[in-house]
Amino acid sequence: MIQIVLRFLRAAERVNTTGVAMGIENNRELARRLEEAAALLEQQHADEFRARAYRRAADSVASHPQDLRELASREGADALLQIPGVGKGIAAALSEMLATGRWTQLERLRGSLDPEALFATLPGLGPELARKIHETLHIDRLEALEAAAYDGTLAAVPGIGARRLATIRAGLATRLGRLRRAAPPQDTARPGVALLLEIDHDYRSAAAAGTLPTIAPRRFNRQGEAWLAVQHITRGGWHFTALYSNTARAHELGHTRDWVVIYYYDHDHIERQCTVVTEYSGDLAGCRVVRGRESECRQFYADAPAARAAFAGTATATRSP
Repeated sequence: MIQIVLRFLRAAERVNTTGVAMGIENNRELARRLEEAAALLEQQHADEFRARAYRRAADSVASHPQDLRELASREGADALLQIPGVGKGIAAALSEMLATGRWTQLERLRGSLDPEALFATLPGLGPELARKIHETLHIDRLEALEAAAYDGTLAAVPGIGARRLATIRAGLATRLGRLRRAAPPQDTARPGVALLLEIDHDYRSAAAAGTLPTIAPRRFNRQGEAWLAVQHITRGGWHFTALYSNTARAHELGHTRDWVVIYYYDHDHIERQCTVVTEYSGDLAGCRVVRGRESECRQFYADAPAARAAFAGTATATRSP
């Protein structure tokens, strides 16, 4: 009887040790990715605050006594907010990594992001429809796709009927699982169009001058050339990351030196994005406009006529290398 009890205790100890070791490795991998993001931000001349925030969170994650995967599965993603240095944005990043094994923002900093391939892994989405969603909605994260699946914007994409929408929702629910945020933050606060146009202007000017760090995007870049300029700017209480669009549509139309994607973050590091383009028709022809906010841009240019010249678009678009 004593031997049976001893064997049971030894087995339990092995299971517990394995569980602890696995938890340590999970946490270390999460911390390693946060550290990599901090290093890339530093290399790309981002504001020190962002890099420090990721590094501080990495230290807390690496030393956390519990396996974060088990913690989030047991108590929900909000439990991650109790970790020192982890705010809403970093908690969302950890949730994304735990649920999907990927971190979109890190892949973007590396230049390896391929949102169309990511979307095409979902049931009901083939390559062509995934491309159409990316081109139409200008999103590159599964959580952003999930939000679009419920707020009506995804249903407006040609080819997304009621049955396919239900299939996509089910696929997202399975993929994201319990680690999904219960209530994704609403896009209630966002930079004004004047600030976005200013960031767009500064980025295009610096990119043209060749003063920005560059990354080698994986898509449409067989030679592996580092041609895509990236700029991180902190202004007006927001953190911005700007880079030219590297979508298939931008390449087809020769607008890879015209369309600018701007990602913006608040103090919680919650990421949102917009695209700034040159308008080629109508009363805003020749002006830079923020897609989806054309009426605000129209009012901005009406109130500040000189801005039409200051924020004028490119006369012609050229193809990337």
